[in-house]
Amino acid sequence: MPRSTRREFFARFAGAALSAGALACGGGAPAAARRPNILFCISDDQSYPHTSAYGYPAAKTPSFDRVAREGVLFHNAFAASPGCSPCRAAFLTGRHTWMIENAGTHASTFPAKYLAYPDLLEQAGYHVGYTGKGWGPGNWQAERPRNPAGPEYNEIEAEPPYNGIRKTDYAANFAKFFAEKAADQPFCFWYGASEPHRKFEAGSWQKEGKQLDQAPPPPFLPDRPEIRADILDYAVEIEHFDKHLGRILDQLQQAGELDNTLVIVTSDNGMAFPRAKANCYEYGAHMPLAVRWADRVPGGREVDDLVGFVDLTATILDASGVPHPGPHAPVGKSIRPLLEGGQSGLVEPERDGVYFARERHSSSRYNNWTYPQRALRTHQHLYIRNFAPDRWPAGDPQKFDEPGKLGPQHGGYHDIDDSPSLRFLVENRQDPEIRPFFLLAVDKRPAEELFDIKADPGCLKNLAGAPEHEEVRGKLAARLESYLAETGDARVTGQGDVWESYKRYSPIRSFPEPPETLPEM
Repeated sequence: MPRSTRREFFARFAGAALSAGALACGGGAPAAARRPNILFCISDDQSYPHTSAYGYPAAKTPSFDRVAREGVLFHNAFAASPGCSPCRAAFLTGRHTWMIENAGTHASTFPAKYLAYPDLLEQAGYHVGYTGKGWGPGNWQAERPRNPAGPEYNEIEAEPPYNGIRKTDYAANFAKFFAEKAADQPFCFWYGASEPHRKFEAGSWQKEGKQLDQAPPPPFLPDRPEIRADILDYAVEIEHFDKHLGRILDQLQQAGELDNTLVIVTSDNGMAFPRAKANCYEYGAHMPLAVRWADRVPGGREVDDLVGFVDLTATILDASGVPHPGPHAPVGKSIRPLLEGGQSGLVEPERDGVYFARERHSSSRYNNWTYPQRALRTHQHLYIRNFAPDRWPAGDPQKFDEPGKLGPQHGGYHDIDDSPSLRFLVENRQDPEIRPFFLLAVDKRPAEELFDIKADPGCLKNLAGAPEHEEVRGKLAARLESYLAETGDARVTGQGDVWESYKRYSPIRSFPEPPETLPEM
């Protein structure tokens, strides 16, 4: 669906949403006097364009579309990190990944001094819980009595429709959680699906009646049937997440609680494909986002303002009226004015930049080294600083399969999830048509990258170093460095090696010491 047509589609519902909100405020206690429920819904590994509300043909997402239609659809929301564990920790605390120590990297610990918003809301009287995937992977037990997302509701299971889909019946577990709250008690619930995280059941798209022409690959992947089929299997799992979202919304509507619920639907990082997940490019950090709160938020709108995950945390605390006691308070800016103001398009021009980062993702390099990146996204440009350009961004090309025995070349790219798409690139890397895509995914990158997002949303053409873009590069580089220094990032304050010291609790692979000469790619 073209962007202009979508805007008209959403605009049709704005008047009805405003009227419904007025009616809600007209009888009984004013809506403003009630503490809102908080429902946070997060898929696992889903890039921005991949819902039908954004016009994507491969995935049918009526529940996400409903939230967007009856609330606000955001076009420029960005994860705190292109990896699940650090991104979720940043959202839970409202602080950038470089501000939360161990929790800012993958599969480490979550220091208790960084308070999670579910704990704060529980202390304020909210009924709190989560289903599916909360914070993780990592070892929260080292410092906390429970997962930072709250008490766990994962007991109820159902037979999954396909292999690779989790057995947890998310919606049924929400019903159990909801039944346990007091009649007049607000709730804070985290619905964290494990989909569309890999692995997918190969060929599930055919069983769902999808067609290859529905899945044009993003610009950094070759247009081959193997890639399209992999993308369609991914779309099947997006739809699974959406079905449970719909069941939860229906439960709330039947209970008369939906309109007093701040519903936030998003994902934690991009699609698990080469050059997407675990990368600070658009398809790694640009997220879908729809927000509904019918008692307070006029629907039928699309907003273009830049929004970061730390802003969502600030919004939850703002909406619930729960202050952070400090220290280590959230650093984001509440989007409540964007939600309640009734405007569309670019609403607050001062929201002119968002920041995100990554360190370690998987165990993918010699000595468990990270791949440190910091990024600044404006409306026009994406600027990335790679602090260790001598390292391989997707992982060292070769690892030990067992002590003293090296595995095959190109077998160590574990910052890319194992997949038909990755295997296709590796197996066909000498094909002149495929090789550029292979190198985009795994080859070393310069210390600075700059992309014109409007002209190059696939992040293919690095403008850093081009004289005609030097002024823009210089301004963005200075702005990023200044913000990182202001917020205490060890990468710019001289203590960057601390990131290599944080313990990883997931399995650790063994890699040979990097050679002085590059291997043949």
